[in-house]
Amino acid sequence: MSTISRLGALVLVTAGTLLTGCATSYVLDNQVQSFSALPALPASATYRFERLPLQQADPSQVQVELIAAPALQAAGWRRDDAAPRYSVQVAAKTQRVVSPYADPWDGWGWGGGWGYSGRGTPWMGRGWGYYHPWGSYEPDWFRREVSIVVRDLATHQVVYETHASNDGPWRDSASVLPAMFHAALQGFPTPPPGPRRVDIQIGGEGKPAS
Repeated sequence: MSTISRLGALVLVTAGTLLTGCATSYVLDNQVQSFSALPALPASATYRFERLPLQQADPSQVQVELIAAPALQAAGWRRDDAAPRYSVQVAAKTQRVVSPYADPWDGWGWGGGWGYSGRGTPWMGRGWGYYHPWGSYEPDWFRREVSIVVRDLATHQVVYETHASNDGPWRDSASVLPAMFHAALQGFPTPPPGPRRVDIQIGGEGKPAS
């Protein structure tokens, strides 16, 4: 990795560590797209959580629903498992991916090494190839996605669907995922058409309720 790339990675990692480890606020940018068949907030906006077959066997689904609940409440929904008018499916996914700041040439170069062949005999050599130099470090990078699907229980029709995604160095899913659900529901029940960017402040007075 070049000196400039290493310096940029160090600054990014340091900033990410500070932001997730203290009360410093930052803005989370989300890519959001929504569909709505609701002209206004229903008079009886009661719901129950509904789970897909795979979600029923996933113990983490309960936590995802707890994370999404404050955003639903802020949008005007009220949970009523006994007599709901709507069902709500929520999902969240976090995936570690390659940082866009990673040096594509990091690890390629002239070097040497030793090891054992398939027959167990030792070998040593030098040449061009891929290796992981001591001290090489790329910043963590995460891609997260959340979704909400609302169905009318009387007709089984989808009346609201929304998705939000974010790519960034933030490690703390406990802070990021609630903000993403808030972003996904921004503009409810009549969000603007097409993809859009929704910024949510995390930390300080702007931290979404959890």
